[in-house]
Amino acid sequence: MAKKIVIALWALFGMGIVAAIVLFMLVARGYIGYMPPIEDLQNPKDKFASEIYTSDMQVLGRYFYKANRVYVNYNQLSPYLVEALIATEDVRFYDHSGIDAKALIRAIIKRGLLFQKSAGGGSTISQQLAKLMFSPRAENVLERLFQKPIEWVISVQLERYYTKEEIVNMYLNMFDFLNTGVGIQSASMVYFNTTPDKLTIEQAATLIGMCKNPRYFNPVRHNERTRGRRNTVLEQMYKADYITKAERDSLQDLPLTLDFQRIDHKEGLAPYFREHLRLMMVAPKPVKSNYLAWQSQQYVDDSIAWETNPIYGWCEKNRKADGSKYNLYTDGLKIYTTLDSRMQKYAEEAVAEHIGGYLQPRFTKEKKGRSYGPFARSEPKDKVASIMERAMKNSDRYRNMKKAGASDSEIQKAFGEKVDMQVFSWEGMVDTTMTPMDSIRYLKSFLRTGFMAMDPRTGYIKAYVGGIDFKNFQYDMVSVGRRQVGSTIKPFLYTLAMEEGFSPCDLAPNVQPHLKDEAGRVWSPRNASKARIGEDVTLRWGLANSNNWISAYLMDKLSPSSLVRLMHSFGIKNKIDAVISLSLGPAEVSVEEMVTAYTAFANKGIRVDPLYVTRIEDNFGNVISEFSPRMTEVFSESAYYKILPMLRDVIDHGTGARIRFRYGITAPMGGKTGTTNNNADGWFMAFTPSLVSGMWVGGEDPSIHFDGMADGQGASMALPIYGLFIQKVYADKTLGYSQTEDFVVPPQYSDPCAGTPGMNIEEEYPDQPSEAIEGIFD
Repeated sequence: MAKKIVIALWALFGMGIVAAIVLFMLVARGYIGYMPPIEDLQNPKDKFASEIYTSDMQVLGRYFYKANRVYVNYNQLSPYLVEALIATEDVRFYDHSGIDAKALIRAIIKRGLLFQKSAGGGSTISQQLAKLMFSPRAENVLERLFQKPIEWVISVQLERYYTKEEIVNMYLNMFDFLNTGVGIQSASMVYFNTTPDKLTIEQAATLIGMCKNPRYFNPVRHNERTRGRRNTVLEQMYKADYITKAERDSLQDLPLTLDFQRIDHKEGLAPYFREHLRLMMVAPKPVKSNYLAWQSQQYVDDSIAWETNPIYGWCEKNRKADGSKYNLYTDGLKIYTTLDSRMQKYAEEAVAEHIGGYLQPRFTKEKKGRSYGPFARSEPKDKVASIMERAMKNSDRYRNMKKAGASDSEIQKAFGEKVDMQVFSWEGMVDTTMTPMDSIRYLKSFLRTGFMAMDPRTGYIKAYVGGIDFKNFQYDMVSVGRRQVGSTIKPFLYTLAMEEGFSPCDLAPNVQPHLKDEAGRVWSPRNASKARIGEDVTLRWGLANSNNWISAYLMDKLSPSSLVRLMHSFGIKNKIDAVISLSLGPAEVSVEEMVTAYTAFANKGIRVDPLYVTRIEDNFGNVISEFSPRMTEVFSESAYYKILPMLRDVIDHGTGARIRFRYGITAPMGGKTGTTNNNADGWFMAFTPSLVSGMWVGGEDPSIHFDGMADGQGASMALPIYGLFIQKVYADKTLGYSQTEDFVVPPQYSDPCAGTPGMNIEEEYPDQPSEAIEGIFD
């Protein structure tokens, strides 16, 4: 009887072996379950985030959908990571071919038959990789059991196609450590603000410990629990002879310390720059039917960009080896930008220091207790009401209520009822209670800005600040927003005059002109400065002091249409009306266009277009695209040598003089201030031989502005941002900028109009703190 039982058991065992072999064969041939094609096993379709780098090789950010995964090579992994992984998850990793029979039998007996939860798992690293790559999430235990044999077969196949090092590398690159830490590169940055090659033993043990169950062993939520798991990993490393007993004991005593960095598209350095670059790279080819009637200018801008800018629509224009388009979010591109992380930091600090620390408090104080605030006193009530209604209808709350079928009266009532909310402040987000309508007015009370700095020889964008806070104010005031430019337009007019044969030394009558506009009406521009009224003054003096009458005089001698053509040559794409009042700056231009235009003043009349990216590499480091500067001659070199000293006078003796006496900058420099009607827009443009900068400050709507000129002019609103920025730039010797760098001017062009009377605005007009009123036009 006993003999029969033994034979029966052996027969059952043999049948089990045969059944297992048949099962494996059926799975391998795809008859049972899903078996990925050989090409998918040989070339897994991994999805990796694209990384953006600054010119000084700092990671600026990443583009991804949900998986913030960045590929790293095996040689970029800390050896502690590999040791911890093998010691904890698969101690016989180097001895098996995908399936660890000993561990599998132990798991079946102890966990399956004896129900011992602490008996350990039977899955090898190869099997876990197979699960990550090809197993969908199981809905129940039975479904999970059916997945196991499929993963066994796939793991064996993986071992055939890859080395052990490649399998470890793929596993660590694919594992989701939560908190946007997908893959070991992202996880290292998210939890410890470092890279995988620099992880310490205890940090590596923490991350490997999370592989058991990242939600349960989440160090952000469950520090002590995760520390216990880390110590288990250290114990396993000791048992596997990777660390000594003394090392184990000392490391286990350490607290679990994080340097948590949550990765968010809306946070971090240069978010406006990153978003603008993203939109350019994924832009489709412009089709007019896709644009609304009021977007006609946008269609023109996009069409020009599509034809002339290689980075615009890059993902649409370029193809991978298989003929498919590149995906910015999953192809693991390496995008090397021209931005300098240090200069970007200084620009953002300058904006926060001036606007957040000085200008905004003054604006808030001026409007405090005023029923019309944050709008200007002069704005009609019906205009303010119209602006507020339009803002309400553009809000997500309004759209959602409309979509849900709410009536206009219900919506109006909802916008008048107080609710709990979080609102922006310069000190951080604030919990408060207010009506949605009041929250709209509150957010409109914050002054906005746009700042950009660029190398005039290469087009490299060094700093880009599109607003005061990307998370709460995402409208980009560098490249998207356009505002009236005021007196910063005057250098274009004076350049046209120099090209037409005028000289900086030519005289013009400093009297109020009475000119007829295009409709035959008399146009008599105002001029607040009373300096040298009735005298003949040089054009050089007129520009330095931003004299409106001299600009109108020149416009009368020249042609508005000629000025429009020249401004387009400077790189301004917007439609510009050819009217005589154009000489005082009613044209709406973006900060990016203005900075681009002013590169010609630092570069002998040659304009250079902004260069955002120098090269793009694929996931394996192969260069796909390279980009070079695009230059256009705007005006002659002879005209350049005439206009340059005039623009330098603006800084040395004119409306930009506070750069000298308030910020102590001695560097040779040219520039121009600008203030539009009623102080709605404050501008400052500045250039040295190696850096051109432009900035705008104003309200979200032109109706929101200072009531008084002292704070509302360009030299008060915008110029200080540059002053603070350039101070920091010159103080940082690693950047290579020097205050001794000068413009090269041939002897025959040096010092035109020598001896011409100058004027320092601050000294002559103490009631106007920095400049004569400069941008008034009717």
